Amino acid sequence: MAQMPVKPLIRLVDDEVDQLAALEMLLVGQGWDVAAYTGAKEFLTSDMPSRPGCLILDVRMPGISGLELQDEMNRREYPLPIIFLTGHGDIEMAVHTVREGARDFLQKPVDPEKLLKTVAWVVQEDCDRRAMPIDEAQWKQRYALLTERERDVILLVAKGKLNRQIALKLGISERTVQVHRLGAYRKLDVHNVASLAPLTVLLERGVL
Repeated sequence: MAQMPVKPLIRLVDDEVDQLAALEMLLVGQGWDVAAYTGAKEFLTSDMPSRPGCLILDVRMPGISGLELQDEMNRREYPLPIIFLTGHGDIEMAVHTVREGARDFLQKPVDPEKLLKTVAWVVQEDCDRRAMPIDEAQWKQRYALLTERERDVILLVAKGKLNRQIALKLGISERTVQVHRLGAYRKLDVHNVASLAPLTVLLERGVL
């Protein structure tokens, strides 16, 4: 029997409890599996490096800072891409973190659409590296089944837009959005926004 692929996990490390809860709610609401930690030590003790995904990491924290955690992960050859998210960053810091291997450096308050797009990209990169690539042929076949309106709707869904926001943008009712959304989900064989991450990546790559 073929082994089922491991579902990616998004790790959050931020000492600001409200920020941590907001990020967790956003990502869980889109269908991602999330593990939230208020400090670097808790993350290092509890995390399972073998599970694909990414780490969304605050820079300034008491005890071990985000930059120090990145250094420790590099020392351990920790196989997990990092997205830095901070309200205290500057260009020099951003350049340093990227030079040390971070995949992106985003400022608080972060735009949800940009964060979701970045997470989709970074998680897929990690899956590719772990020999868990996107089945492009399958996604092309399924995407070809969508009507033009289903594509309009699902591309906005993939960006984290709500039904009412999509309805306003496309000039249709929320009920119509829901019908097209469910139809697209069925044809693509997905159940939430997180499952659409490969579609987002393939569109950006120009494959679809």
